[in-house]
Amino acid sequence: MKTVPLGPTGPAVPNVVAGMMRIAGKTDDEIRTLVSTAREAGIDFFDHADIYGPTEHECERRFADALRLTSSQRAEITLQTKAGIVRDGPYFDFSYEHIVTSVEGSLRALRTDYLDVLLLHRPDALVEPEEVARAFDDLEAAGKVRAFGVSNHTPRQIDLLKTAVRQPIVADQLQLSLTHAPIVAQGVAMNMAGLDQSTTLDGGGVLDYCRVNRITVQAWSPFQSGFFTGSFLGAPEYARLNTVIDRLAAEYGVPAIAIATAWITRHPARMQVVLGTTTPDRVAGAAQGSDIPLTRAQWYELARAAGHRVP
Repeated sequence: MKTVPLGPTGPAVPNVVAGMMRIAGKTDDEIRTLVSTAREAGIDFFDHADIYGPTEHECERRFADALRLTSSQRAEITLQTKAGIVRDGPYFDFSYEHIVTSVEGSLRALRTDYLDVLLLHRPDALVEPEEVARAFDDLEAAGKVRAFGVSNHTPRQIDLLKTAVRQPIVADQLQLSLTHAPIVAQGVAMNMAGLDQSTTLDGGGVLDYCRVNRITVQAWSPFQSGFFTGSFLGAPEYARLNTVIDRLAAEYGVPAIAIATAWITRHPARMQVVLGTTTPDRVAGAAQGSDIPLTRAQWYELARAAGHRVP
């Protein structure tokens, strides 16, 4: 498993992450099998959020109940969770009270004294950076959170937070897959008139911004064709793309899902791929894409087959 730095000064972490969003309905044995499969593949980084599951903190709780980690076992893994989305509404809340209350709930649910990483879950239009800074300072001082980041934030939204927040922003979790790739594809077709791909959707070069500021991009929904619209892998409407994926999978001796992973991990931004699957075989297969050395020609061929314009 290839590792990447988490943020500007952070530790080395695997470039494939196990997302725990869908474990609420799994049995304890199924969760343990999922986690052990991930660990055997070199994935020791687990992504959560306070809203994952039918009720608040449910997936965090199911994870902890199934694993019942000792303190030494807890130290072997990285636990990341997110706060800021209020289910009733829905709406967003980056107030001091909500952030701190959410973290306290996550700590109880996960049965841990600390979170390795806390992300702000989608932007709050009513954010007051000073309140976020106060929450981060208090959580860090109490030893409850070790690193902080964001998800789905634009460069200027991150800059706004940084007017008050003193901790480095270590990660920005952004949607990215072969077929949903505006943060990559827009730059390829920059300034081309009459082409939707050239339209800026990410607030102005978020991928390049993260590279400049050494913020680790965490790619979520890496196999989704769009916003939770189903996987492109094996889908008839993506026959051209799957033909290329299958050919490269045969060349490298890996499952197709590994090639979809490799398209992201091959990028020099040194991103993390956040898996959403709870199928152990798919986790193991995706992990094989951690360090596949796709050539430039292969990478761009996949991009073209996915429907992106390469001028």
